[in-house]
Amino acid sequence: MKKKPSSDISVFINCPFDRRYQPMMRALTFAVYDCGFVPRSALEDDNAGEVRYLKILRIVDECGFGIHDISRVQLDRSTRLPRFNMPLELGLFLGATAFGNDRNRAKQCLILDRDHFRYQKFCSDISGQDIRAHSAKPAKAIGIVRDWLSIPAAHRAVIPSGSRIAARFERFEREMPEWCRRQQLVPRELTFTDQSRLIEEWLKAHPWSVDTV
Repeated sequence: MKKKPSSDISVFINCPFDRRYQPMMRALTFAVYDCGFVPRSALEDDNAGEVRYLKILRIVDECGFGIHDISRVQLDRSTRLPRFNMPLELGLFLGATAFGNDRNRAKQCLILDRDHFRYQKFCSDISGQDIRAHSAKPAKAIGIVRDWLSIPAAHRAVIPSGSRIAARFERFEREMPEWCRRQQLVPRELTFTDQSRLIEEWLKAHPWSVDTV
């Protein structure tokens, strides 16, 4: 079993899991890895013996950082009901910083939405938080994540600018189908673990010291 990363480099990604959101999720995952951190997700393992809510609590507890994209709360086309998973998990994370032990109180949180102030129409209780808008653009989200993670990483590394990481991500996206082909993977069937492994392998093959993007 792969050893869990320490909490000071673990980043919980709380976001939609549907196919339409996948490019954004890959962008967030890529940015976290390229900044020297490790992304975590409720999708990272599939243990039927662990209640999903408890698994999320465990991952939240194990992560010193959390990225929460609350941009997808509109009514589902089939059920005509809104999706509350992302606000719920954001609440769990914020609760840990308020009521947890010293380690949990030190957690740092980044909240993303599609547009500025849109959240006030469906989750006004988080007013006062620094909500960042990505405009549904992966490159913009990468820049936001880079700037946010550059502060806790300042004592150990200089992280290249967001535009540079975004350029690397665009190159990864172009090359991903070929990397999938080599490993007998179908891009549309990739799990979170598959995508994470591909990103890790690609980044190892393209270290910053020799990258010419």
